[in-house]
Amino acid sequence: MKETLFKLSYGLFVLSARDGVKDNGCIINTAIQVTDTPLQICVAVNKQNYTLEMIQKSGCFNLSVLSEEAPFDIFKRFGFSSGRDTEKFADFPHKQRSANEIFYLTQYANAFISAKVVNTVDCGTHVVLIAEV
Repeated sequence: MKETLFKLSYGLFVLSARDGVKDNGCIINTAIQVTDTPLQICVAVNKQNYTLEMIQKSGCFNLSVLSEEAPFDIFKRFGFSSGRDTEKFADFPHKQRSANEIFYLTQYANAFISAKVVNTVDCGTHVVLIAEV
C-alpha cells in the first residue's frame, strides 16, 4: 500500500518567510489550491523547519513554484542547511521582495504566491498551513 503513495505527483517549491529582519526559505513538496472563494492554498511543512517557526510568528509566507530548469544548487541552498545558522538569501541574486516584504525567487520559478495563514492543522511530523492568497 505504501508503494502506491509514491505514485502521487508532487511539485517542488521554495517556501519563504520573514521574521523582523531575518529572511529564510526551505524546500517543500506539498502545496495545493484548497478553495476558489476565498482563494486559499495549503502547504505542509515539517515541524523541525525554521521557516515554519517564522511563519507561525508572522502569519505570512511566499511560495515560489520551481520550474523544471531549477538547478541542484537551489535545492542545496534551501534544502540542505538550516536557516537557524545560515543566511539562505545572502548573496543570492535571484530574489525580490513582494508587497508583504518577503522574498520570492525571480529565476527558476514559474510563479510565486503570497499568502496569509488563516488556519493550521497539526499532522504529527508536519503542520498544514491553510492560507488566503
